[in-house]
Amino acid sequence: MGILLSPSWVLGQQQPPEWETQVRKYAEARDWNSALNVVDSQVALAPLDMDIRAWRARVLAWSGDLARAEKEYLAIVEVVPNDPDDWTGLGNIYLRQGRIDEALRALDRAVELDPKRADLRETHARALRTAGERKEAGLEFQRALNLDPSSPDARVGLASLRGEPKHELRFGEENDTFNFANANHDGWVSLVSNWTPHWTTSVSGDFFEISGANAGKFVGSVTGRLPRWGALTVGGATAHDNAVIPRTEAFFDLDHGWKVGETGPLRSVEFVYGQHWYWYATARILAVNGSGILYLPNDWTWSLGITAARSAFSGAGTRWQPSGISRLGFPLTHLYGRSLSGNVLFAVGTEDFAQVDQIGSFSSHTYGGGLRFQFARHQDVTGYVAYQKRTQDRTDTTCGFSYGIHF
Repeated sequence: MGILLSPSWVLGQQQPPEWETQVRKYAEARDWNSALNVVDSQVALAPLDMDIRAWRARVLAWSGDLARAEKEYLAIVEVVPNDPDDWTGLGNIYLRQGRIDEALRALDRAVELDPKRADLRETHARALRTAGERKEAGLEFQRALNLDPSSPDARVGLASLRGEPKHELRFGEENDTFNFANANHDGWVSLVSNWTPHWTTSVSGDFFEISGANAGKFVGSVTGRLPRWGALTVGGATAHDNAVIPRTEAFFDLDHGWKVGETGPLRSVEFVYGQHWYWYATARILAVNGSGILYLPNDWTWSLGITAARSAFSGAGTRWQPSGISRLGFPLTHLYGRSLSGNVLFAVGTEDFAQVDQIGSFSSHTYGGGLRFQFARHQDVTGYVAYQKRTQDRTDTTCGFSYGIHF
């Protein structure tokens, strides 16, 4: 645990007392109850010793009990308002809770109390980077490096600000083969640009060959983010439809996440609600969808989604069609800057409302999976395959591939 080597552990203590050694041992083993029992016994002997209380706050923070750690740090800084390590600990708690403004105020105070400590400026710089204040973060990393030219953290921090890509250019191709018709093909190119931490744009062009007819469409969207409120995406599409894809589309998505903890089986939860309108030459579709994403330990994810689609045809009535999907994502390996991850999925219902031959005309079960291989820092490839069994003994086998460049 690299956190055990932070300056607040070792500053000013060459030979720590026995109880501190015990706490370190238990913390390395992630035996938080034993570590807390040792600290609590020392607090009982010296309840007014704020250094011991600070140890208690650290153990609570390491164990993931952020609410109690915050309460402990607030009590400490009330009594000892001029210790930069306590303000740094409080700032890190706020940062882990996503309370960026409060984290910056606490870390500002820590740097103000001891402006010549490189480690404090590094922590402050990381918080500024998280807040999207890249220029200020770079200046703070540089100040840390000026104070400690040998600091690897300051050098890595500066390099991360220079090297973070803002854009992703991706090329993709997908093929559907059927046991009852000729194959469909889809080629596409997209560009996603993260202009600031608060604003993202996305544009893409798709080129289809469906049932022997050629079609194409252009899609654009804008996403705005606020730390407390989540993200809102709005967008639309226009197409040369050739009677096989929608002529126009409009959509929006609301995305919000909650952090649960850092030590339990569930780390955070994200919920997305969206509506998507499709206007065909002879039909109108409204798809209402909701999905939840569970973030699990070791970078596993599990998502569940439900869609209800309302279709209206010229000269006919309207009806609703449900569908659902479940996807499990997991890492496979990470070595020397290269990573491989995978996913498996299962879906039921009408899966795709963006092609005329799939509007409410069948029900299905779909099984699939995919891989993503990041083979260089700014390049990755993805591949996926799915098998769909429809009513009337019809099948659809889908395979796709994409290549992404990040710059």
